[in-house]
Amino acid sequence: MKSLLIGINAKYIHPNLAIRLLKNNTTYQTDIIEYTTKENKDTITNYIIDNNYDFIGFSCYIWNINYIKELVLLLKEKKSSIKIMLGGPEVSYNANEYIGLVDYVIKNEGEESYHLLLSYLDNKVSLNEVPNLFHRNGYTFDKLVDIKSIKPAYGLIEDVENRIIYFETSRGCPYHCSYCMASLDNKVRFFDIEQVKIELKKLLDRKAKVIKFLDRTFNANKKNFVELIDFLILHHKPYNSFQFEITGDLLDEDLIHLINEKAPKNLFRFEIGIQSTNVESNLLVKRIQNNQKLFHNITLIQNAKVIDLHLDLIAGLPKEDYNSFKNTFNEVLSLRPKELQLGFLKLLHGTVLKQEHTKYNYIYNKTAPYEIISNDSMSISDIKNIHICEDAFEKFYNYGYMDKSIQFILDNTTNYFDFFFDLGNYYLSQKINGLDTLFLCIDNHLKETNFNKYDEAHILLLIDYLKYNNVKAKSWWTKLDKKEKTEYIRYIDEIKLTPFTIEILYKYSTVIRYKKTLIIALYINNKSYVYTTKAKD
Repeated sequence: MKSLLIGINAKYIHPNLAIRLLKNNTTYQTDIIEYTTKENKDTITNYIIDNNYDFIGFSCYIWNINYIKELVLLLKEKKSSIKIMLGGPEVSYNANEYIGLVDYVIKNEGEESYHLLLSYLDNKVSLNEVPNLFHRNGYTFDKLVDIKSIKPAYGLIEDVENRIIYFETSRGCPYHCSYCMASLDNKVRFFDIEQVKIELKKLLDRKAKVIKFLDRTFNANKKNFVELIDFLILHHKPYNSFQFEITGDLLDEDLIHLINEKAPKNLFRFEIGIQSTNVESNLLVKRIQNNQKLFHNITLIQNAKVIDLHLDLIAGLPKEDYNSFKNTFNEVLSLRPKELQLGFLKLLHGTVLKQEHTKYNYIYNKTAPYEIISNDSMSISDIKNIHICEDAFEKFYNYGYMDKSIQFILDNTTNYFDFFFDLGNYYLSQKINGLDTLFLCIDNHLKETNFNKYDEAHILLLIDYLKYNNVKAKSWWTKLDKKEKTEYIRYIDEIKLTPFTIEILYKYSTVIRYKKTLIIALYINNKSYVYTTKAKD
């Protein structure tokens, strides 16, 4: 039997670890191939048929399941005899929806199940010996894999320099958050720490740049956490970035200080799920969180500016109404993380909250990603308004175009949520077709709303925009005429504001005057140089 495992990825930079693990943990010949969700489906089905594959497996997630369903239907039309297997989190808890469309669904971990399924198809074992398997006549039995027996598969990832490498040091989660699929596997199991180091070192030697750890709580085991942090500090290269999901209130101050003292800036990125500061809502989803300690730890991280910080919120948790969520957003943004993801609750298959959705009158989309539409605490209008805020926040804060200016604006704003909501509504009324129009949009909004420190904000927006570009930027400000520009360049040369000659200033500069401030930007060899001074009267 000729077998093929297919990864349907969001982008090329996201290689699929699951299909490689299955391949590396079976003695049967198995091919793997990857595409993205932008690939023409006929290209994939024709490849399968032209290469005479008899058995196909897909790795399924909320972001690719609709694509895979369409692909499977097309494949069955072209070759009805082909056997198809699905695996992954998206099909583990609603397998009955797919049995009939496909032949087999593997629940949760698949390394042992995949090998034994191929053994069954090779008439070596009975179907009932294959763990975690849904088939046309029912289900076999649950079994956790002994992860210390798993052969790692990082060596099967190609082009590691240009891709995000997903890495696991453990499986399972110690928490019971009722909206999260990780809570369904509460037995936390750790890979052998020495083997983990060996595999990490191999990736670093192959010049892997970004390694994102899949552990649901990377700091669940303090000893392992410290040991791996020390290992990565010792063996990292200057271009490395290591990303972890961290439970923030589990961190000890001594660990934060250790990293702040030993690690180079931006080597580590911590992703911390705050979700909500509403204590009642957290308790209703079985989330125990010490907000005071959490905020204290985040402040220690922020103040040192060594660790990149990404925080997460979830809109739509039980009993958190619109005003409470606004308060959550405002409290968390006061911490000024590098990124803050404002997400929306998804009712995922298998989770407790999905099973209890009628308890809170959830209305949600029945197709992936199953995002909520409303509940008994948030109306459709409330959710829509949060989406408007989220869209503006993503563009004007998370994208990082306006690093200094947006911080200044927020420092002089009393209600962050309302600011981004109003900005989002204004953005929707504009025609945005480039970075220059994005900056002009927020600048005009500040002007029209009589922002109390508009002049300072305007200058900072100009500087951020000029610094972000590495070639001469398209203007969105009032331009100087040729005579004025010449006059100011001579003045800049006269006061020696820059180390460049007057010829270079004439040839490569953008000059802006705003009231009493003079700004000059130079773009040389794909680098930007921006200077400011008091304008000559």
